[in-house]
Amino acid sequence: MRQVSWFFTLTCMIALFGTTGCSIKATIDQTIDTTTNVTGTTSSARSWFTEDGQMKAAFKATAFVSFNQENLSQDLAAGRGEYLTSMSLLLGVLNNRQPAFFSAAQARYAQAAGRHTKDSAALLALLQDTATPFVQ
Repeated sequence: MRQVSWFFTLTCMIALFGTTGCSIKATIDQTIDTTTNVTGTTSSARSWFTEDGQMKAAFKATAFVSFNQENLSQDLAAGRGEYLTSMSLLLGVLNNRQPAFFSAAQARYAQAAGRHTKDSAALLALLQDTATPFVQ
């Protein structure tokens, strides 16, 4: 009796899926395609990362300034510090030119009179401009 019941259930399921006009694989593919389309068009943060999940080099400095703006501002005012050192490495400043970069960045930051402490994009632009002569 159980074998007949199991066989009947299996036959009904096959008939049901066969008459719907779509397969399970097609339904799954369609769901994945829709999800990928939505996340691909609405997420600009996705463009910051490579396929293997690493942050692209072009965005590392932007992210660093955004997340460490207050500490970086303190280091700029002092003309030294771990945040300023890390930022110089992200900008490509050569090790032997870091002291000169630190002095130049401190002077430019003081000239700006703190206007760049609230705006991370402006602070990044100031640092990139200052770093240009110290990069390979």
